[in-house]
Amino acid sequence: MSDKTKTAFTNAQCPIPNSQFPIPNSQFPIDMTVIQTFLPIAQTFYSQLNAERTQALELAQEFSKKFVELGFKIVPQLLWAIGILLITRFAIDFAGRVTRRALSRTEATLRKFLVQAAEITILVVGVVAALSQLGIQTTSVVAVVGAAGLAIGLAWQNTLSHFAAGVMLISLRPFEVGDGIEAADVKGVVDSIGIFSTTVVTDDRIKIIVPNNQLFNGTLKNTTAMGTRRVDLKIDIGDRPIRPTVAELLEIAHSHPLVLENPPPTCLVAEITPDTTILSLRPWCASVAYEQVRSQVQQYVKEAMDADKDQEQ
Repeated sequence: MSDKTKTAFTNAQCPIPNSQFPIPNSQFPIDMTVIQTFLPIAQTFYSQLNAERTQALELAQEFSKKFVELGFKIVPQLLWAIGILLITRFAIDFAGRVTRRALSRTEATLRKFLVQAAEITILVVGVVAALSQLGIQTTSVVAVVGAAGLAIGLAWQNTLSHFAAGVMLISLRPFEVGDGIEAADVKGVVDSIGIFSTTVVTDDRIKIIVPNNQLFNGTLKNTTAMGTRRVDLKIDIGDRPIRPTVAELLEIAHSHPLVLENPPPTCLVAEITPDTTILSLRPWCASVAYEQVRSQVQQYVKEAMDADKDQEQ
């Protein structure tokens, strides 16, 4: 590299006057024309950079101010909303305990349903209050929930009718678990009572699920609610004398171990025709023994009448 090239390269890297730092073998002075050409460009660039920096600082300050104002506005609302949710949580627990205690003598299925209904109601009220505290328009939320509830109610119309019937059955208690009932073309013993349906077990051990709406809206016979039941038997005695036959039938009824002494069995004349006489034998027994007493008393009467016929012959 020549001496001139080295001098030019050195002056470009260190634009310091040679009077202060003399460069050996320097033969060319600094070209001031180049500096004067690029100096306005540099000043303009610096001015733009300084303006942009100032604008950025102003925007940052404005953003910080708005953020602080928003924080002072939102944080209290958020704290109030959290407080409402916490109060709602404690209220749900308190309402659950109070409801269980108040309904301690109520049927278990109904008690569970009422406790859940109370807890859900308090939860909905608490959530709506928290959303309202946050500034959210709860009227639209309530309208949407109401519309959804209406649609669900229309879609589940039959199911809701069974549910309402189940609540009424559990509340009014026309029958309980273990009772014998006759309703909706079903005859058997109640195995369980649910919110939507009731389970009945027939005498031949068949489990039948009956919708509650059919039991509540139709005619229902509870055959075991009274504890005792009268067995009505029609006895055709032909041309036999009435008084001795009545005494014999009453003796047969009293001899059965499951027939009650109080109220006592009765035997009345039900019908008289030119050809025959029909008596009505009415022993009493426990409701659960009805079928057994009905069958066995008829058997004993038949055997006694056949025995009398054989003796006459």
